[in-house]
Amino acid sequence: MKLDVTTAAGASAGTVDAPDDLFGIEPNIPVMHQVVTAQLAHRRAGTHSTKTRAEVAGGGAKPWRQKGTGRARQGSIRAPQWRGGGVAHGPKPRDYTQRTPKKMVRLALRSALSDRAAEGQVKVVDDWAITEPKTKQGITVLEQLGLRAKGVRVPRVLLVLDREEDAAWKSFRNLGKYVQIVLPEELNAYDVLVNDYIVFSKATLDDAIARYSASAKTENTDDAA
Repeated sequence: MKLDVTTAAGASAGTVDAPDDLFGIEPNIPVMHQVVTAQLAHRRAGTHSTKTRAEVAGGGAKPWRQKGTGRARQGSIRAPQWRGGGVAHGPKPRDYTQRTPKKMVRLALRSALSDRAAEGQVKVVDDWAITEPKTKQGITVLEQLGLRAKGVRVPRVLLVLDREEDAAWKSFRNLGKYVQIVLPEELNAYDVLVNDYIVFSKATLDDAIARYSASAKTENTDDAA
């Protein structure tokens, strides 16, 4: 498929070929759901903990005798039904990590990128044209790309930048929750889906294609042979 390339000023700069297996497949929604769920579960610390009746201090003596008081029988003031007692079936420290096959992770990413590409929400910039790190320049570039305007909802933008694009990185990093920056090797299904637009530079698009496209890997293998 073809992706439109624009300049940092928003002018057309031609098109670039993108592999269909990365930007043109039918999104697999169940796989995306499973991978995103596993990714969010992996972020959980799992350090939550409550004390059982055996772990709460005190309560060694029986509150009152078993019979003859007219009250319900009780064995300890640290039982769950007592104020200050232990917690029944409460959370304990655990590991929330889910095992996700690599092929499934790749399919989820390809599905997410294809979904954004089908909606016209994948942009490619030939050059950021940012010579010195200034947040004002970053805002100007987003406005010229049509990704930020006054009086309308500000879309969430995922910028895929190269390590060498230092000036661009520093110009965009202070734009708050509406702009997220990742390296090509950090691309994942959740970040693609949680943002409205995905913006590549030509360099990072080539890097992403080389990393995640099956057709590119096949070509590289054939060249090596």
